[in-house]
Amino acid sequence: MKTVIIGANGQLGSDLMKVFGRSATPLSHQDIEVSSYESCHKLKELEPDVIVNTAAYHKTDECEDNPEKTYAVNAIGAMNVARISEEIGCLNVYISTDYVFDGMKNKGSSYFEHDIPNPINVYGISKLAGEYATKNYCSRYYIGRVSSLFGEAGASGKGGNFVETMIKKSKELDKLTVVNDIMMSPTFTLDAAKKIKIIVEKGFEYGTYHLSNKGACTWFDFTKKIFEILGIDIQVEPVSSSNFPTKAKRPINSSLASEFDLDLENRGWEEALKEYLMIKGHLKLNSVQKH
Repeated sequence: MKTVIIGANGQLGSDLMKVFGRSATPLSHQDIEVSSYESCHKLKELEPDVIVNTAAYHKTDECEDNPEKTYAVNAIGAMNVARISEEIGCLNVYISTDYVFDGMKNKGSSYFEHDIPNPINVYGISKLAGEYATKNYCSRYYIGRVSSLFGEAGASGKGGNFVETMIKKSKELDKLTVVNDIMMSPTFTLDAAKKIKIIVEKGFEYGTYHLSNKGACTWFDFTKKIFEILGIDIQVEPVSSSNFPTKAKRPINSSLASEFDLDLENRGWEEALKEYLMIKGHLKLNSVQKH
């Protein structure tokens, strides 16, 4: 099975390359511009069986100021890849986001695949448009939604990931304040990549799948768990998101859960976080066994 990974040097793309191994051909932004249909013709030359499209413009606040660029990458780009996939008869996997939801679901209840999207910012709207383009221009597709990614490569466009940012700040500050009223589902990119491979190889029914790790938490909860696992003693104070106003609206609760029981290993985010911290060298095996 010949696979092409678009965005292969990104946080999720890097782990997809590890999981798919030698059968995968990496394409970076320098190799292909998804917003250009002509550039996407490169995919025809590669003759893949599967295309996994992780390309995205995901700087949420910048997206508000740059809607044209945002739609060009996230919506038009998805359409271009879907059209090419249909032309060459290959499977198309589009990576979407929890931000397709408005966050108004009852507190403590996560979003399932059947819930109706209603994005509240430019980024979320553009990704939902990308979902529609994927399913309406390509007959063989999977849409995989992820939330609050953390992975070994870090997010190149965001300068790392939340876990590394908190660890760095703990070395520089005596006290941290972290938002405690926004719910999300942390997603370890290695776990998401493994799920994508299983879905593709087992030939699951075409459609949308939530790929986050099991469970939900606030950014405050997530931070406390990071420090608990690492044994870092620092004061962390919970604050309202209103203390950190942003240009783009954020869903108050965009946590994800899956309604499908498809033999996918879906471990909790806490266990996934421990493995991530080990991979990054922040945590030793004997330290894990103590927790």
